[in-house]
Amino acid sequence: MHNIYEQFRQLIPAPPLQAGTVIDVGSGVVTVALPGGGRIKARGSAALGQKVFVRDDAIEGIAPSLTLEIIEI
Repeated sequence: MHNIYEQFRQLIPAPPLQAGTVIDVGSGVVTVALPGGGRIKARGSAALGQKVFVRDDAIEGIAPSLTLEIIEI
């Protein structure tokens, strides 16, 4: 017998991993500017101007400071 709930969960895509720059720091919440111009609030702590990885509104780690190239498709 198959687990129907697990089959349903496989239909929903995982949240994407995004990288951005911290532009505002609060108590446990930071504002992250994304390369496309968007802004999101994420749980976690980081320094102002630091590049971070964000997934599902939570900071997952520090991102490397590399040059950014945006390619429109």
